[in-house]
Amino acid sequence: MTALSFDRVSITYPRSTTPVLRDVTLTVPEGELCLVVGPTGSGKSTLLRAACGLVPHFTGGTQAGRVLVAGRDTREHLPRDLADVVGVVGQDPAAGFVTGTVEDELAYAMEQLGVAPATMRTRVEEVLDLLGLTPLRERALGDLSGGEQQRVAIGSVLTPGPRLLLLDEPTSALDPGAAEEVLAALTRLVHDLGLTVVVAEHRLERVVQYADRVVAVGADGTVADGPPEEMLAVVAAAPPIVELGRWAGWRPLPLSVRDARRRAAGLRTSLADVVPPASPDGREPGPTLLRARALHVHHGRGAVVRGLRRSGGAGLRTEVHALRGVDLDARAGEVLAVMGRNGAGKSSLLWALSGAGPRSAGDVEVTTASADEAPLTLDPSALPAARARQLVALVPHDPSALLFRDTVAAELAAADADAPGGVGSAAAVLAALAPSVLPEAHPRDLSEGGRLALALAVQLAAQPRVLLLDEPTRGLDYPAKRRLTALLRRHAADGGAVVLSSHDVEFVAETASRVLVLAGGEAVAEGSATQVLTASPTFAPQVARVLHPVPLLTVQALQDAVGAAS
Repeated sequence: MTALSFDRVSITYPRSTTPVLRDVTLTVPEGELCLVVGPTGSGKSTLLRAACGLVPHFTGGTQAGRVLVAGRDTREHLPRDLADVVGVVGQDPAAGFVTGTVEDELAYAMEQLGVAPATMRTRVEEVLDLLGLTPLRERALGDLSGGEQQRVAIGSVLTPGPRLLLLDEPTSALDPGAAEEVLAALTRLVHDLGLTVVVAEHRLERVVQYADRVVAVGADGTVADGPPEEMLAVVAAAPPIVELGRWAGWRPLPLSVRDARRRAAGLRTSLADVVPPASPDGREPGPTLLRARALHVHHGRGAVVRGLRRSGGAGLRTEVHALRGVDLDARAGEVLAVMGRNGAGKSSLLWALSGAGPRSAGDVEVTTASADEAPLTLDPSALPAARARQLVALVPHDPSALLFRDTVAAELAAADADAPGGVGSAAAVLAALAPSVLPEAHPRDLSEGGRLALALAVQLAAQPRVLLLDEPTRGLDYPAKRRLTALLRRHAADGGAVVLSSHDVEFVAETASRVLVLAGGEAVAEGSATQVLTASPTFAPQVARVLHPVPLLTVQALQDAVGAAS
């Protein structure tokens, strides 16, 4: 049975004459996990929105051709008419929340569909267990980390029992362990219950081994599909394990670490004596620009958490001790990555360092630099916002929090007005990161990657000494990540420092010189990226897993090592 079909579908948005999707014909059978890939802004999200009727009923624009969802024509059925057969999780999961707590959110859609209370209770318990949400069941949604919110959003569309599940960047805010658990759970539902899952994802290294089919959306809006091995052999952007297979000449290309490791025995032997570089760029770090000591952060709204229709329902008051005595030094010339499970305290640390977030105890000092005065150490929380931004600038987990104006051009102009470099500073950064973003576009209409690039351009225009980034690769494809890596390294090479939190182990391996790992609000490991990542079964990148115990993290590092040995 066909779960989803596109028949010569073209989508054109309002105020545009160019179709985002062009003459798409696609059939997804029941019980498949279909992976949608393509460059940032190519139309992957549009494909998913068309598959649930949001395009064009909600977004406007025009649709040519026909989309059938479980046999229902989206031209004749509004999104609400498809709610019993299709579940959707967008790039910003929190935007879809309508209740206050985890359990209530999991039950809400079933309440709207009139599911019997006994069935609701059973399904909620099943999804809590399936996605590892049981410890969070009474928590307020606003108190959850981004990754925890993402798991709740996925759970909220699973409880009604849909036949088709559409997920847009479902692992972007999940730590590697949580992402693996969620994808394994979805795969079980596909194999055991015949659920059809369509996933648009940039972190292909996480998903491709589970996929039955790959749909490639081109920059021109055309679509091709086929088995993963065939499609990844021809698409431009591929995960590190596929790049490794291409370089080594392996056929068929490996899609899992296990497959690649079996073929790499000879490679590991030839590299047994390799010595990894001290840092990605080979430079020694300079003086400390930002110093934090004994940081403590508490979160808690004091609100009663009700729980879902629970007997005795007095609820609980929630308070989270997010950071517990963390020390950190950010030095000139280095990129420091902060890693850890969802809820480990990474975002709390960045907000505390910026001076804009809560800090229960501890000290933060940033060193100024001036040609005509002696350096000073200042607490960014005690400075006016404009001055603090010149010293420590934060791009938060949700970049939209920094965007307030009606067009991209207006955001860039406002950033340039306060920029030491003058007019064009912000636009130059945006052009380097996301050249396809149009000046007349509304910031809220941009893709997740486009909003991130714009927010980063706004903050970098102030030329801060220390740049803080919270999950900076959400919505970015592999080429965009490489451009971001180059930009961050250039900022560090110019005498600045970068502190970023990320679950994207491949990006960290390419970019970071040092890694700090948090667990339960405490620092549990710190060292060079090579030392920390190769020692961790959770945070090791694909190349490190394939070559273990050879201490190399990336395909480029492997190529450099082979070249040096020959």
